[in-house]
Amino acid sequence: MLSTSGKMNHRQRGSILLKIILFSISLTLVFTLFANLLPQVEGEAPVEQQIDPGALTADSFVALGESTFTGKGSCTLCHNNMGRAPDILQLNMVDISAQRLQDDRYQGDANSVEDYLRESMLSPGAYVVKGYGKKGTKDTESPMPEVDKAPILLNNIEIDAVIAFMQAKDGHEVTVALPEALPVPGEEIKAQAAPVTAVSAPAENAEVALGKYICTACHSLAGSVSPVGPDLNTVGDRLNRDQISQSIIDPNAVIAEGFFAGVMPADFAGKMTVSELAMIVDFLANQKANQ
Repeated sequence: MLSTSGKMNHRQRGSILLKIILFSISLTLVFTLFANLLPQVEGEAPVEQQIDPGALTADSFVALGESTFTGKGSCTLCHNNMGRAPDILQLNMVDISAQRLQDDRYQGDANSVEDYLRESMLSPGAYVVKGYGKKGTKDTESPMPEVDKAPILLNNIEIDAVIAFMQAKDGHEVTVALPEALPVPGEEIKAQAAPVTAVSAPAENAEVALGKYICTACHSLAGSVSPVGPDLNTVGDRLNRDQISQSIIDPNAVIAEGFFAGVMPADFAGKMTVSELAMIVDFLANQKANQ
């Protein structure tokens, strides 16, 4: 038979155990709620279609250019109505290109609108629109990356397709020749069948995630140099993990000195899975001067 003291100890131990269980359940619920508040995207395999350049029609070639402009090329990341670069979709680029070719500030070698549009993607410094140059260069240097190089890496067919789209969208004649048969037997290019709704598979690590979301197109990081956004090479010395996470989820909450609100898309984090966001935050938190 247990003594009164033994019964009390037994009850106390039971009470403590119950409190521990309740605390653990509450903690699990809190973490679950927090995770659900973070942007989550279901990872699915990329929706792709194989396109034989030799089978492209005039309409499908222009459509490829539009999907490249808004998709793989990530052009709308800067060329939008936020003021970070000219809003190309709202401009008649054929007429504007013809005007720029006659501008004394033009430093390129193009002799036609088609050549100018191609040059503007491959050598964006040939003509820098007033007010959109790198800071401190008096509009003599462009912040735009060369689209045929990392991190964008458009191929010649995709570049020509974008030019065709630029010409066609405002009712101008498309002067870009359709691609001929495949230059290398068996070679094909891949394009997203549904660039707006297709969801790519989650990135396997932070480096892949940074490339997937083209972070280095706007930020100096991992060997890439860009003045569009704050330098992230030593961001871990300035911000902790929570602050870095906030800067991605709500980029307009705190604006770095010398930069402007509205430059980074507010829905950027919504395109990431929770795991991708966590990997990017951890990676950036470890970017410090002494590492």
